[in-house]
Formats: sequence, C-alpha cells, structure tokens
Amino acid sequence: MKRFFIIIILFFACNAKLFAQNNDLLLARQYAQNGDTQKALDIYLKLYKQDNEAYYQQYFNALLSAKKFDDAEAITKKLVRKHPGSYEYTIALGTIYTQQGNTDKADAIYTDLVKNLPADQNEIASIASQFYQNANVDYAVKIFQQGRKILHNDALFSFELINLYRYKRDKNGLTEEYLNFLPSNQPFLGQAESMLASVYEGPQDYDILKFALLKRIQKDPQQLIYVNLLTWQYLQQKDFAQALNQALALSRRQNDDGSNIYELCTTLSTNEAYDEAIRGYEYIIAKGKDNPNYVSAKIELINTKNLKITSGKYTQADLLGLEQDYLNLLNEFGRNRSTVFAMQKLANLQAFKLHKLKDAQTLLEAAVAIADVRPNLLAACKMDLGDIYLLNNQPWDATLTYSQVELGNPNTTVAQEAFLRNAKLAYYTGDFNLSRRQLDVLKAATTQLIANDALNLSLLISDNLAIDSAGAALKMYARADLLIFAEQTDKAILTLDSIGKKYPGNALAADVLMAKTRILIQQKQYTDAVVLLKQIADNYSDNLWADDAVFMLGDLYENKLNNPALAQTFYQKIITDYPGSLWLNDARKRFRLLRGDKNEAS
Repeated sequence: MKRFFIIIILFFACNAKLFAQNNDLLLARQYAQNGDTQKALDIYLKLYKQDNEAYYQQYFNALLSAKKFDDAEAITKKLVRKHPGSYEYTIALGTIYTQQGNTDKADAIYTDLVKNLPADQNEIASIASQFYQNANVDYAVKIFQQGRKILHNDALFSFELINLYRYKRDKNGLTEEYLNFLPSNQPFLGQAESMLASVYEGPQDYDILKFALLKRIQKDPQQLIYVNLLTWQYLQQKDFAQALNQALALSRRQNDDGSNIYELCTTLSTNEAYDEAIRGYEYIIAKGKDNPNYVSAKIELINTKNLKITSGKYTQADLLGLEQDYLNLLNEFGRNRSTVFAMQKLANLQAFKLHKLKDAQTLLEAAVAIADVRPNLLAACKMDLGDIYLLNNQPWDATLTYSQVELGNPNTTVAQEAFLRNAKLAYYTGDFNLSRRQLDVLKAATTQLIANDALNLSLLISDNLAIDSAGAALKMYARADLLIFAEQTDKAILTLDSIGKKYPGNALAADVLMAKTRILIQQKQYTDAVVLLKQIADNYSDNLWADDAVFMLGDLYENKLNNPALAQTFYQKIITDYPGSLWLNDARKRFRLLRGDKNEAS
C-alpha cells in the first residue's frame, strides 16, 4: 500500500511539472509575440536547463531571433559533442553561421556532411528533410544527389527532387529529373506536363525541354514517352505542324489505329489549326474502312473543312464543294443516328450560307424523326429546325418546335435557350409586348449570355416603345435583325440605312451601329468593327449597348487583333466605368489574366 501511494505521489508530481513547463512555454511565446524578447529568452533558458534536448529547438530559435549567435553556437556545439552522429545539430550549427553571414564556414560544414553521408536511404532522406525544414533547399538537393551516388541508384528520390526543383523553380533541374523519371513511370506523363506548364514561363523555357528531348530521342529512339512529350511541347508552342508530324511518326512506328491522332486533331481544330487537323483525319481515313475511327474521322474531316472555309474568306464554289462532301458522306453511311450530327451541319450550311431553306428544312425534319438520337443532339437539331421554320415564314411551326425543346428539357440551359428563341421570334414578328414579357422572365437565367441577351433585347423594346408606342421604327429594325440572323447581310444593311430616312429622330442610332458591327464581325472585318464600336462607346456612353461595345472591343483586341495591351485597357474600363455590367466578372477575369496574375481568381 505504501508503494502504491509513492507511485501516486510521483505521478502527480510529474504531471504538475509538465503542466508548469507547458504554462512556461505559452508564456514565453506570448512574450515573444509582444516583442519582449529578453523575458521570452529567460523562460526558454530555464526550460533548457531543465532538459537540454527537449527544449533545445525552442531556445535555439529564440537565440537566433535575438541574434545571440554566440550563445546559440555554444549550446549547439555542446550537443554536437554529446551526439557526434546526429546530423540535426551539425545542420543547426551551419544555420548559425549562415545567419551570421559566414557562408564559407557553413558551406564547409555542409560539404563535409555531404561527403560523409551514411549508405542508408532512410537516413539520407531524413537529413535532406532537415535541410529543407531549415529553408536550405540547395543542400537538400545535394544530399539526394549524393545519396544516389552512394547507393548506386539513380532512380532513388525522384519524387523528392521533382518537388524541390519545382519549389526552387529550377527549370533545368525539373526538366532533367522528369526525363529520367518518366521512362519507367509512364502513367505520370500527365502530371509531368501539368507541372512543367506551371513552371515554364515562355518560349525559352519550352526550348529547354525541346532540346533535351531531341537529344534523348537521338540516343534512345525506341523510348516513345519522349516522342509523346515532344508532341505536347510543340502544342504548347503552337507549332501545330511539328506536333502532328511527331504524332504521325509515332503512329506509323507503332502501326496503331490512329486513336491518338484523332484526339490530337480535336485539339488542333479547337486551336484553329485546320490544315493540320485535316491532314490528321486524312491519315486515319487512309487506314481503311475497317479502322474503328474511320467513320468518325470522315465526319470530323468534313466538319473541320466547314470550320476552315466559314472562318475565313470563301467563295460560292467552296460552299458547294463542302455541301457535296456532306452529301457524299450521307450517301456512303446513310441517314441514321450515327450521321445525325453531319445532317445538322449540312442543314446549317444550306440554310445560312447557301440559303437553300427548303433543302435544309427537309433534312432536319428527317433528322429529328430518327429514333434513339442523343437527347442533346436532338434538342440542338430541333432548335435549328425552329430557326429554319422562322426563316421560311412558318412562325407557328417555329414556336411549336422551340416549345417542344423547352418542355422536353426542363430546368436546363437548353430550355432557357429555347425560351429565348421564342421571345426573339415574337420580337422578329413585331409582337413586342409578348416578347418583352418572355424576356423579363429570362433576365434571371442561370447562363450569363442568355441573361445578357434577354436584358438587352428587353431594354431595346422598352426604350423604343416609350418614344413610339406603335413601334414602327423598331419593327423595321427587327426585320433587319432577322436578316442579319439569316446572313443576308446586303439586305440587312439596306434596311438599317433606311430606318433613319423613313423615321427621322428615332432612338435607334446606337442600335443600328451595333447591328452593323455584328455584320462586320460576321464577315471577319474586325478593324472596321472596332471603328463602329468606338463610336458607340464614345458617343452613346449611357446607351444600353455601351458596356457591350467596350467589352467587345476588349475581346476583339485580345482574340482577333493581337493587341493585349489595348484589350486590357477596355476590360479595365468595364471595371471602372460600368460596375453594374453583366460583363463585369468576365472583364475582371480577363484583365487579371492579361496583367499576368498567376491566380486569376485573386
């Protein structure tokens, strides 16, 4: 029983001591935070005397903060002598000399440590970690590099070195480490591409990778991971021809089905590298009809030709040739659920470029009647069919088709788009009150573009009806708007120019300028579009189109006219002059990206 009481007394005594020490630590930290360094040091010294090793780090850090380097050196050397095999105190000694400015003395200690590393992987990792924790990344790298030599294994510590090089933003080191690592760790290719992209800052950095890859491919041409990474490098540099050449060379060497080429062509088309995408699809098609990518490549080849032709200057012969390509494809594969996508593309070509409205309507009516078409594709075809009904002077069929899409896709962006098209139909046909009621519902649409379109059209109608309740000038403007939608630009311009003559003093001056701007953008005449947009921004700064004009100027300068500095100016103008604009968030995001912010959301 007496022994039991002694144990209980010792237990409470130990706990009381520990409680007191914890209180002292908290008090010392409080003194340090309040700038009372000496009082904090006195407490740390008291604790250190109670237990050298348990409170060494706290006392050591406090001494360094107070620049009492001699005292820090004394206690550290004492522990170095006590524990000659412990690298923790040796590294701490080097830290003291570094903070004193005596880097030669610190380097001598560290160099000796590197030379005498133990042949133990875990111990080496621990030592490197201590250097990293002491903010000495360079020596952490040297420790791992020396560890590889001692252990005769260049594959060790790859993850650690990759992270250290990334932390240092050592582009050469990171590049070489990944090139050593990837051949035996190919699933990490995507991670490597992502990390390199986050560190590289321009063409010169990507050239580091390109030259390193070319050198390795020359030495080891069978290592396909290098070819894949080189293709990615060319894509980042927007050298699309070389990217495709590398991918084609790899596909031929492997004699594969071209699936990687098909994926690459999608990227090329997205980047408007249409010639390269066409070459890639033609390569897949040449593999024959038994190839699993044959049908998809055929369809995408024609779609890419479509994009190439319609995105630039084209002739009637170009359009007719493209139409024949689509017809040949449908004749080869039939009109079925697999070719509905091509039917939709052909119908749009016929309706808006060739103005063969009856042919387009017949084709889309056949497309929407095909069973088991993907819901999203079916909805897109129906909305296009509604547009063609509208252009064919069949407004009742148009509104019925739009309504079918809306009811068939409840609570979706597709439904909101269909509802917007119904509102525009009412506007085009002069039923402004119905259109305005529908547009007012869409002002709260989840999609910003739809909400913005609805708001602008609603304000256009309201502003003009307030001046002219009969809406005579507005009806003429709506007819011009419909002609622009139908891509009958000559007729649209004649109508727009007639508004001012027939209805002098109307309130549509800025609207006419915006309509003409849309025509110019449709025709790729971006410089001329800029002139009109500046007129709107300068002369009609209070008009509903003012913020749209400013944002469009930023967009044109950024994406079409290659002038990011001017683009940044116009995005800034949205932020400062139009804080209530629906374009505000987009303008802020683009401004920050052009300014070079690493985190666009900051």
